[in-house]
Amino acid sequence: MSESSLAAPQLVINSRMLYSSWIPADPHAAAALLPKGLQPATNRAIYMNQYIVDSEDQTSSFGAYSLTYLGLDLAGRTAPDGVTPSRFFTHYFNSSEHVRNYVRERGVPASPGTTTLELNGGELVATTRVDGTPIIRTVAKVGAKIASVARGHLTYVKQLKGKLVAGNYPYVGELASPFELVSLEFLAKDHPVYALRPASPLRKVEGWCWYAPRDSFVYPGGEYEYKQ
Repeated sequence: MSESSLAAPQLVINSRMLYSSWIPADPHAAAALLPKGLQPATNRAIYMNQYIVDSEDQTSSFGAYSLTYLGLDLAGRTAPDGVTPSRFFTHYFNSSEHVRNYVRERGVPASPGTTTLELNGGELVATTRVDGTPIIRTVAKVGAKIASVARGHLTYVKQLKGKLVAGNYPYVGELASPFELVSLEFLAKDHPVYALRPASPLRKVEGWCWYAPRDSFVYPGGEYEYKQ
């Protein structure tokens, strides 16, 4: 029996999700977080996903949880669409021990943390906390209209027992409109995640900043060895 005792894959539906991407203030510090054999994308982009699963009824077995994960876009290989860069996990702050155990078995660097998404009068504030201390705060302007549906696969890369492994994560998300990423603050200079802080002024990566009030996806069960 595995530590997590959860079968793969795992399905999550209708999460509330804020996805963002930017150019870092210190590309060299960010790239230093990559293991040997991986190179950052040409534009040095960082990605981040802050989301909440409000009810256990939205998952096949995970239960309710909140999560912020982030890392670097990679050079060399893409997701199945042939365009979107593969992405490496550097940090993964999850509120559920159940989920942390599941992903650790698959090479994800999971640690405890909580995420809140507060939407008031069109202003969305996402806050990531570790040990109760805010370390990341994102502010966006969000409309009530669903303008489009994003769907496809993302490829995330992890390091497991000295090897690089990847998985394709299918997703379907309803994207809110209008949308504007207003600010992105890394609040804890003494935390390792500070290496990924954005440049000032904020340089956003087009196409990868959005809010989905309903986003569904699968944690894959068929990871494979990642080779450049």
